Amino acid sequence: MLALTALANQFLIAMPNMRDPSFVRSVALICQHSGEGAMGVIINRLSEYRLGDVLAQMGLKTRLAEIEDAPVLIGGPVQPERGFVLHSAEGVWESSYRISESLSVTTSRDVLVALAEGHGPRRAIVALGYAGWGAGQLEDEIKQNAWLTAEPDQRILFDVALEQRWEAAARLIGVNVANLSSQAGNA
Repeated sequence: MLALTALANQFLIAMPNMRDPSFVRSVALICQHSGEGAMGVIINRLSEYRLGDVLAQMGLKTRLAEIEDAPVLIGGPVQPERGFVLHSAEGVWESSYRISESLSVTTSRDVLVALAEGHGPRRAIVALGYAGWGAGQLEDEIKQNAWLTAEPDQRILFDVALEQRWEAAARLIGVNVANLSSQAGNA
């Protein structure tokens, strides 16, 4: 059985047999994992919004084109109206959770204010919603071959194009997803 903290700070990579439309060809970064369940943010689903749209909805403005035009991701099907910022772990924000020594997730407005002003974390992804699993649910899905796991790579998280992240994440563990069967099985 997986240790309770084993999945925190891991990429969760959907197998080709994934049928849930929220997770087909998805990669999520697991932020928290305990006996009560798991929480992660999908890192390769583009929303219809740009960061400038989100800032405007919050009454904020930016003069920085790269912030205005930054994509906003669909972080998962749970609480799609709530924002999550995955970012490099520098800075102090009102509501941050340290995922690892180099990554944090923040849900407070102050990080968005800082991003809008050009004083935010060096590397950041803004997502709406998150992916959540109840107690034992994610472990069961992994046993049923729905997911692969891999150590996260910040290049994939911040630099690789969204449409290439699924294949890139699988390559971290030596898997070419084109060669995987959509049929599940257990040895």
